[in-house]
Order: sequence, then structure tokens, then C-alpha cells
Amino acid sequence: MYTRKTKNALTVFILMLVLAMAITACGGKNTNNTTNKPTEKPSDTTEGGTNAGAGDSALAQALKGDFKGKKVTMFGPFTDADEVKFNESIKAFEEKSGIDIAYEGSKEFEATISVRVNGGNAPDIADFPQPGLLKGFVGSGKVVDVKSFLSDEYLKKQYNQSWLDMATMKGASGDVMSGVWARSSVKSLVWYNKKAFAEAGYTVPKTWTELMALTDQIAKDGDPAWSIGIESGTATGWPATDWLEDIMLRTTTPENYDKWVSGELPFTDPVVKKAAEKMAEIWFNEDYVYGGKKSIATTSFGDAVKPLFDNPPKAWLHRQAGFITSFFPEGLTADDYDWFPMPAIDEQYGQPALISGDIYAMFNDRPEVRAVMEYFTTGESLKAWIQTGGVTAPMNDADPSWYPNDQERRMAEFVKTADTIRFDGSDLMPGAVGAGTFWKGMTDWVSGTVDLDTALKEIQSGWKK
Repeated sequence: MYTRKTKNALTVFILMLVLAMAITACGGKNTNNTTNKPTEKPSDTTEGGTNAGAGDSALAQALKGDFKGKKVTMFGPFTDADEVKFNESIKAFEEKSGIDIAYEGSKEFEATISVRVNGGNAPDIADFPQPGLLKGFVGSGKVVDVKSFLSDEYLKKQYNQSWLDMATMKGASGDVMSGVWARSSVKSLVWYNKKAFAEAGYTVPKTWTELMALTDQIAKDGDPAWSIGIESGTATGWPATDWLEDIMLRTTTPENYDKWVSGELPFTDPVVKKAAEKMAEIWFNEDYVYGGKKSIATTSFGDAVKPLFDNPPKAWLHRQAGFITSFFPEGLTADDYDWFPMPAIDEQYGQPALISGDIYAMFNDRPEVRAVMEYFTTGESLKAWIQTGGVTAPMNDADPSWYPNDQERRMAEFVKTADTIRFDGSDLMPGAVGAGTFWKGMTDWVSGTVDLDTALKEIQSGWKK
């Protein structure tokens, strides 16, 4: 017969046994909930994440078929032709891995992504063409730090350091690698009519001094050198912001550029005014611009390149991103046109490259999502898209032979070797500035409505909105 003391001891023993079993069960449980991260073998990891590309990395597992039948949702701004090109670019990976990357595109991406993330319905991966929008989600702790599964060594092998710098954002408790860079477009390009240029005896300038000398020589020969247009409907003014950003990168430090983009360096600062005045040396010289200063604000950005290909050319130079080839007159081939980088202005800042592009951010952490994100760090993920033209890979392992012509191959090399790479500033600024007062203020200044000081104050006022 048990005594009370024996019963109490047995009760305590049973309770301890039950508790131990419960702890063991919890510790051994492995779910795919977004808050749980898969256990990693010590041999697979280094400080800062896994050795991507190693035998047991998520991508390697995916290519062995370990995640066959899994689905990864993705949301982004690719629609119409771009959506088709994106889906073609991931097809081979889907077939080999068995993972279904379920992409959904929307022209209302910027508004919709906030509703979905804040409503608890975030996609596994989202494509942000404007990193400024991503910053808010990173700051609130909603984005997975890709360094939790990709090592520093691997990331530095795949990307130029400037790309990694641009992906690093302030998180809820420190800096976060907010995502991985996918397709990009180079902006710091000056286009010209290749055949006419050679026939006229002009040579490609290597420095800003040479560029201005060429501009002046063309004017003396009877033509305006530059064709410039900033009209773009409700977005009128954006080409002017690109010009100012390019010149900022060539007349001040990358750190000052970053401060300017973040609002720490105001538009009214002498550094910004100096860049605008350098821009005005071309824009406001009636002999240098086709149609004169007054035509700039009323000429469509897509039409501005066409005078270069009149016979004979009515203008000779046009600064615009790689996409402008879509606006060239029909019938042109890569033999008819070429580009050179906008030259350095102050040699101490080297040869910068202004770019735009897409950064893929991860909201849900599961092994198959890690595998897809790792895949997106490879040039292979863009191969099919690169081959169709109009896309530059930010990854170092993209094969130059994939590009359809020499011009696009050189764009990729330009980005790869640039001393500094920075993202389109207006796309990083808050919408009230970047797509608001910046566009309008530059247009007002160029059209002669206000002087430069007034325009810079007008732009700066957007930071208060």
C-alpha cells in the first residue's frame, strides 16, 4: 500500500517524465512555417550564412530534386512582354528542380505589395524595381536577411561590392542584406550614329574635357551636338533627374550621393548646385542643343534620339539608358549605332555607372524559397532574357557570349568594371520628392519658369511632405 509520500514522489516523477517527453517532441518537430529556419549542418555554413553553391546548399538540393512539387510564390511589376520573358528565363530551373515559381505580375505593384505584406499575405519573393519602397519593409523587420543563408564569400564572388552596398539596408535591429539583384539597365550611356560619326571624323571622348571639346567642334561644324527631351506625360522631367544624378556621381563622393538620396544632403547644398551648373553648360547653350533650350521640356524622351539618325544627322549625341534602342527608328541594326560611357568629370571619383534594376526580396523563409533566391543570384537565371536583348546582368558569372551584340556585351562589362555603381537617385527618394518635386523642379528650371536657386528650393520642399 502506497503511502502519501510515495504517491507524491510518483506524481512528481510522472510529471517530470511527461515534461521531458514534451520538450523532446517540440525540439524534434520540423515544420515549414515562415518563422522557422531549416537546420543547417555546421560543415555547410560559414560566418554570415551557408556556402551557396556547395554540395548541400539549398540550390544544390533543389537541383537534385529534393524540393520537387514545392511551390514558391512571387509578385512583381513584370507584365505583358516582360512577364513572358521572365517566365521563359525561369523555365529551365523549374523543369530541373520541380519547383513551381508561381509569378503574378501587376501594374499596380507599388500599391498592392504594401497591402499584401501589411495584411499578412506576403508573397514568398517580391520584385522591387524601386529599392526605396523596399526600405520600409526592411526597417519593420518583414524581410528575410539573405545573409542568413548566403555567405559573404559567395555574395562577393557573384556581385561587385557596390551592388552589395546598395542591397544593405537598415533593419529592425541592424543592417540587413535586403535581397539579391536581378536584371539591371545601364543609364550612363551616350549614344551616337556610328557611321555618320566615323564619316565626320569625330572620335569618342574619354574625358569630360574631350566631351566638351567635341560638343564645341560639332557646333562649329554647323550642328547642335545634343538632342535632349524630357517630356513624358505625368512623368515629365525624369530624364533631367537622370542627368543630374550622373553628374553628381562625377563631381562628388559616393558617400555624398548616398546622403543626397537619403535627404541628409539637401538640394540647396552647394554640392548639388555645382552639379546642376555643370549640366547647364550643355543644356542651356543654344548652340549645343537641337531646337535650343526651349525645346527640351516639350520634346518626348523617346523622340529625342531620332534626330541622330536623320540623313544627314540633325544632332549627334544623346544620353540615355540602354532601353532607348527600343525607340530607335525601324530598320537600324547594331552596325548603325554605338555608345560610350558618360566620361568622368573629376578624376578622383573614377568612372561611375548609374543604373536602374530589380532587387528580389524574400518574405517567407522555407528551404525551397532559399533555393529560388540562390538561383536568382546566378547569371543563368537571366540567360534567356539576356539573349533577347535589353537586359544587363549584375552577376559576375553571366557569360558575355549570351548578349546579342557587342553594344550590350560592353554594357555588362562597363557595369562590372565601374569604379562606383549607384542606383537611380529619384527611384530611391520618397515619392513626394523622387516622382514629385524633383521631376517638377527640374522641368520648371529647364523651361525657364524659375531660376536654379528657386528650383532647388522647390525640389527640397518635397522632403517635408
